[in-house]
Amino acid sequence: MKKLFAKHGLPPFLSNRDLMWVTLFISLFSIIAIVTGALYNLGIGLILLGLACVGMIISFNAMNRVGEGAYRYLSDVAYQIRRGEEESLLEMPMGVMILDSNSQIAWINPYLQPYFSQQNVLGKRLNDAAPGLKSLITQYWDSNQNHVITWNHHHFVILIQKAYRTIYLLDITPYYNIKLKSRDEKLSIGEIFLDNYAEVTQSMSDQNVSNLHNYVTNMLSEWAHQFGIYLKQLDDDHFMILSYTKSLMSAEGDKFKILDQIRNHTSKQNLPLTLSMGIAYGKGTLDGLAKQAQSDLNLALGRGGDQVVVKARGQQARFYGGKTNPMEKRTRVRARMTSQALQELIKESDQVIVQGHMHPDMDALGACLGVHRIARMNNKQCWIVLRKEKRHSDVQQLLDTIKKDPKIGDAFVSPADAVKKATDKSILVMVDHSKPSISISQKLYERLHKRVVIIDHHRRGEEFPAHPLLVYIEPYASSACELITEMISYQSQDEPINKIEATAMLSGIVTDTQSFSIRTGTRTFDAASYLRSAGANVDLMHQFMQENLTSYLDRDHLISRVELNKHRDIALVVGEKNRVYDPVTAAQAADSLLTVRGVVASFVATKRPDGLIGISARSDGTYNVQLIMERLGGGGHLSSGATQIKGASMSKIQQMLKKAIKEVNKQERPNDHSTKK
Repeated sequence: MKKLFAKHGLPPFLSNRDLMWVTLFISLFSIIAIVTGALYNLGIGLILLGLACVGMIISFNAMNRVGEGAYRYLSDVAYQIRRGEEESLLEMPMGVMILDSNSQIAWINPYLQPYFSQQNVLGKRLNDAAPGLKSLITQYWDSNQNHVITWNHHHFVILIQKAYRTIYLLDITPYYNIKLKSRDEKLSIGEIFLDNYAEVTQSMSDQNVSNLHNYVTNMLSEWAHQFGIYLKQLDDDHFMILSYTKSLMSAEGDKFKILDQIRNHTSKQNLPLTLSMGIAYGKGTLDGLAKQAQSDLNLALGRGGDQVVVKARGQQARFYGGKTNPMEKRTRVRARMTSQALQELIKESDQVIVQGHMHPDMDALGACLGVHRIARMNNKQCWIVLRKEKRHSDVQQLLDTIKKDPKIGDAFVSPADAVKKATDKSILVMVDHSKPSISISQKLYERLHKRVVIIDHHRRGEEFPAHPLLVYIEPYASSACELITEMISYQSQDEPINKIEATAMLSGIVTDTQSFSIRTGTRTFDAASYLRSAGANVDLMHQFMQENLTSYLDRDHLISRVELNKHRDIALVVGEKNRVYDPVTAAQAADSLLTVRGVVASFVATKRPDGLIGISARSDGTYNVQLIMERLGGGGHLSSGATQIKGASMSKIQQMLKKAIKEVNKQERPNDHSTKK
């Protein structure tokens, strides 16, 4: 009976709910049977009572044994689990480390001990035992995700349980090395093109052409051999390269200095030859990589050449080179052919719609008027898309003058009206930009995305219409007005350009060249001469370009906020967080800062009327501001760039701009990594 009852007075098996209910059922049934028997016969009731007591004792003992067996089984299972957990912590191939509240190592399992060079680390501060590991743990302390880290020449997957101050480390070095090897041995395909080979060699003797060709081929062959790259010549000015990704990364680490070597050597011979590369790597078929390489080469050429574009599928392109102003390589033949191609497209369409970029300047508006004139020369209706917004004084004065001419003034429409007027046979001409995201009307672009013509003088960026009908991008030109002026000269002159249009286009050229002081070639003066002969009014142009007092004072106020880097050759201006500036005023301030002695580049960041933060960048041609603007989502030229950023404070913009300048300087100017007053 002692075994039947526990210390607390109840049988142990009654702690099991299932056995307890069985016991209660048997007991209740026995009581009913005894009472019923006693009512009929007392003797029978006593006999039943005795049998019930004996049966209950036997049943209770049996169920008690069952309960004890179950308890022992569960205890054994729990013991095995605990023992398995303890042994797994000691034997499993994963490092486990527990830290106390003072960041001292309270315990590590034997697997992790050898990574500490067999030193006894228990009780030591982690920062003393393994400083590198301490910094990595601090970096991911608040993360509940897996991370791959490198410590003590090994690669680990790390997981931190902050609540238990426990760190798990799984050594994946062999698998990580296999992954690296697989990545390094992936194939990359590239194309090399000598940008101006035809122009350089057209007036050379056969012997000099042969010497130049041998020099370039030998230099490229030595470069390819240096990095383990396969080089195959396809034409006099066209090569193909094949390499492993590891070789490509080595060439990237060298910054593709082959571009500078060939350019510098040929320049000394008065035969400045430049080359461009487009390289693709990563996942995909060989056919897909080849197409990507061709696309990268087109991007490099569209940005002015003399540079390398490297891109993996699904990633952003990386640019190398492009450190100098592109030389004027376009020919009048291409201008004439483009003009004729545009003429054919206009004749096949029912109407022309032209738009510039958001907040158009004199170049964009003048280019729109030039396209309008080309459409009129071909007897087609042309609509110029323009938003109703506050404009800079020069643009507003030009518009006020244009609207006095009913033939031109009636051509301006709002973005909404332009979308309504567009048909499947209409063509959209994008001038002075090639990024749909900065067009005046993106809805109009989406409506006519298969019927797009691009005329621009900025370097082509990654964002670009998928299948344009015609592309005329010449980074060597001073302005979009210059390009369109040349195209007008090849059109029928039955309805020639009028004085207002000529004046507007000349104003666009003068504005973008800062009165012919930058990005000015012989073709620029030819275009200006053509416009002047067509009736461009210089006095009227100067009236357009006169500033109002507010813009003048705003520009001077921005200049007064300038800060310079430690070499005092990069100027940075950040406007007040609550003050709005006209984008043209900010651009003029950036231009003005270049007149300061010693300043080679200037950046002006201000809040715009549309709520965005705009950055205008300028340089004297010795510093590539385009690289910095591209890091911030914009673009432009080597000597002129801009971007617009949404949802950031002025202080944040200042940090982003300084960081971008520092990163570019680290590559191009290693001794200049900061800006200060």
